[in-house]
Amino acid sequence: MTHDSLAPVAMDKLPAGVILVDSGDVIRAANAAALRMLGRTAEELAGAPVAAFVHGEDLPAVVHVEETQQSKDPAVVRFLGASATLSMLVSRASLPAARGADARTLLAMLPVDNLVSEIASLRKDETRWKYALDSALEGVWDHDFQTGNLFYSSTWRRLRGLADDAEVDGTLEKWIENVHPDDRAHVLACIERQDSGEARFNTFQYRERHADGRWIWIESRGASVAYDADGKPCRIIGTDTDITARKEAEARLEEVSRRLQLALDISRIGVFEHNLDTGVSHWDEAMFSMYGLEPAGEAPSSAGWESFLHPEDKTAAIKRVNDAIAGGTPFTNAFRIIRPDGVVRHIRSNAAFHTDLDGARRLVGANWDVTDDIALQEELRRAKSFAEARNCELEAARVSIEYNALHDHLTDLPNRRYLDRILTEARVVNAILHIDLDRFKQINDTLGHQAGDAMLVHAATLLRSHAEKDDFIARIGGDEFVIVCRSGRDTTQLAELAGRIIQAFRRPVPYAGQLCRLGASIGVSLDEARLTDPRQLLMDADIALYRAKSLGRDRFELFSDEMQNQILTAKRIGDELREALEKRHFVPYYQPQFDARTLEITGVETLVRWDHPERGVLAPMQFLKVAEDINLLAAIDRMVVEMAYADFRAWQRQGLAVPKISVNISSRRLRDPQLVSDLREMDIPRGVMSVELLESIFLDEFEDEVAETIAALNDLGIDIEIDDFGTGHASIIGLLKLNPARLKIDRALVGPIPESSKQQKLVRAIIDIGHSLNIKVVAEGVETWAHAALLADLGCDFLQGYVLAKPMSRQDFETFARGGFNVPRGFSDARRMR
Repeated sequence: MTHDSLAPVAMDKLPAGVILVDSGDVIRAANAAALRMLGRTAEELAGAPVAAFVHGEDLPAVVHVEETQQSKDPAVVRFLGASATLSMLVSRASLPAARGADARTLLAMLPVDNLVSEIASLRKDETRWKYALDSALEGVWDHDFQTGNLFYSSTWRRLRGLADDAEVDGTLEKWIENVHPDDRAHVLACIERQDSGEARFNTFQYRERHADGRWIWIESRGASVAYDADGKPCRIIGTDTDITARKEAEARLEEVSRRLQLALDISRIGVFEHNLDTGVSHWDEAMFSMYGLEPAGEAPSSAGWESFLHPEDKTAAIKRVNDAIAGGTPFTNAFRIIRPDGVVRHIRSNAAFHTDLDGARRLVGANWDVTDDIALQEELRRAKSFAEARNCELEAARVSIEYNALHDHLTDLPNRRYLDRILTEARVVNAILHIDLDRFKQINDTLGHQAGDAMLVHAATLLRSHAEKDDFIARIGGDEFVIVCRSGRDTTQLAELAGRIIQAFRRPVPYAGQLCRLGASIGVSLDEARLTDPRQLLMDADIALYRAKSLGRDRFELFSDEMQNQILTAKRIGDELREALEKRHFVPYYQPQFDARTLEITGVETLVRWDHPERGVLAPMQFLKVAEDINLLAAIDRMVVEMAYADFRAWQRQGLAVPKISVNISSRRLRDPQLVSDLREMDIPRGVMSVELLESIFLDEFEDEVAETIAALNDLGIDIEIDDFGTGHASIIGLLKLNPARLKIDRALVGPIPESSKQQKLVRAIIDIGHSLNIKVVAEGVETWAHAALLADLGCDFLQGYVLAKPMSRQDFETFARGGFNVPRGFSDARRMR
């Protein structure tokens, strides 16, 4: 039964009010009973949404929902009549759709007050339904399992080629024999679902043997109408429809479609359809492949398709489409696309317009890749003109060779050779920016050279976007670039330019599903009207770049004479440091440490000094930073420790009472696996030496390699001391993990204690914490006897400071130690005053 067969004549024969709605819940027809009940005219209902005539709370009972959510039971629905709200008992049923037509739903309704009389009227008209079903070629069957009565209508028999009065064995065992073997499992599963009560309404298709021996397709619909005490269906009524003609039509359509698809596949033609009203497009796999897209994705919108167009063809191609849409006539088009992989393809397109059954305007067409044809045509044209163009090609080859010799093949920027030519030939250069990419090597090493190449191309693009038209940009090394500014810029403008470039490089760059984070360090040199040789400007920019990188990268520095002097000084000091290391000009100095109560010497701290042949003895602040920059700090540490231990052994042989020596170790040396090996080879007795670690390198979660080194030092019997405690990051939990032998209170905390009770409480708290953890406490920066006396009263264990003894050479310390140390009167007086 199709939609059209119901409306309007057949619907008017129905005893109930009937409204026919489409899948969009729009009313398509209503019978006279429905119009009368609602007090409406056919013109008011037709084409209006059903929601306009139903109470909002009752809409779910009548609007279209998913079949799995749809209730099959009648429901009471409040309709908005012409003059009042009317309560109706509504039952909805889905009508079978003709091929290609929109599915529709039948809403049957009865006034609740007149329900009994209407039911009686419906029974009188049962014969009419029977005739309607027969005329629609619907075979009716009724299985009453309680009575054992199996009913089959005459139409049911005729569908199978049986006589109207033919006897039918309706048992499942007998009937299933006539079902096609390939469909039996499916049919039995569907019947089981309904017999078990899992599915109240069941529809399935299968093949059954006709009386004349051929197979026919049957679509069976069944509904459970009664249930036994266990909730199992005890009566099922349904209809069978012969859909053989439809199946054959579908098979023919499938065969035609298959042949068409095969032809499309062979021809490599892509087919598309675009809804001009909604903007939604559909592409076949060939279209996705042609445009370099994954077929599982959604087809691009109009704007998305336009983004593929080659910039030179975009305007003409879009205009061609828009003109055709305005005129509604078939058209052809030719354009180039740039695929996501960067490949350019030549495309030809044919398209036409049509309006579908819902009135939507659609553009249907085909694309095919003619790149090979274009290439062949181009080759033919080149071959034809080869003889006369020989000289031009040779000239072009020469130009190309020269271009390639002067340009970087990856970024297409001028290379170092081109830069040298520019700097040699240029009379005036305003400024030079030397750019070095930060973290480029990390990206190149972890993600591969392709990722590195992508970052270099990105860098070139970014620099082009920030430079002026007359600026010269070159790639002069792996990850180094230069911008030569020819037009006049002052210091402020150059700083703004460098700042913008650095900010741009901080933005993450997507690559292969990851975000790559580059950075840039920039050295800037400005001529400032001095007519400096451009090549010297480049060297000045190099110096400024070195400074920017040494200060932490991701910044710029402007070259100055002072900077040059600092660089030259650092280089000179570096050369002298290497020579000093070879000639053993680094010597240990010793500052004694004293018992806070008796002022007896309890040990010495070893401090490094540089015995410079011209400048005398230099303190660490004058050379350690340069030594760290040129990676000499570990070697200096090693030399000083060896010399200090040699002095300690000599003191023991001389009978000097020096119980212990402490040495300072840099953070880099602490991470050097050679440290433990060197100390092990020295065969130091346990408890003789301690290693001082700055609190700034001691964190609660220190690195595994640092933890391993500290554990190894403990195994060797070398104690750990925390230097400058109280101003860094150490916590109580961290102290428990490290378990040092001593804490050295930073001099910044010790200095104010004579005048500040608050500072005294802080120092006492540190001492108490140390003692609670069995850690001895040393106070640094003891500058007065008042300091010494107060620290002794606060419970400090050891004192170190200038009032007691300054750092001294080995010879001076030996003289100091032999002379003894008498407790000064100032110390006793200060303690009495306490």
